[in-house]
Amino acid sequence: MATGISVKLPLRVTAPDGPYGLHKNLVGTVKQNFKNLVLTMPGERVMDANFGVGIYAVLFENYSNDVKERLRAKIIEQVQAYMPFVKIRSINFDDSKIDSNLLNVAINYYISPLNFSDVLNLSVEGDLI
Repeated sequence: MATGISVKLPLRVTAPDGPYGLHKNLVGTVKQNFKNLVLTMPGERVMDANFGVGIYAVLFENYSNDVKERLRAKIIEQVQAYMPFVKIRSINFDDSKIDSNLLNVAINYYISPLNFSDVLNLSVEGDLI
């Protein structure tokens, strides 16, 4: 029987793990959970309606600096509430293609208990919903 910490998403059959690929270390698990926190729409998680940043929602708003600041604040708020061991260092937006419903976000973060830093790069497209 394969052992691991958590299931890798998306679900895929893998030779070493069998029916579901598994994360073998905490770094991979935290990275996946962080990405899911940012991509989840509030209300999407049935048992916790407050969970999630809902980054897709900004693609259909009149995009402005105010929207960027609200999104930045929401990311920080959600990380503090659900993943307090993750420290956000910076959040950068590449909104050069926002008129085409494409937003690129780079979140530089640090996982303090694991002494690990990384950048979560997300390309959010409006046609994926």
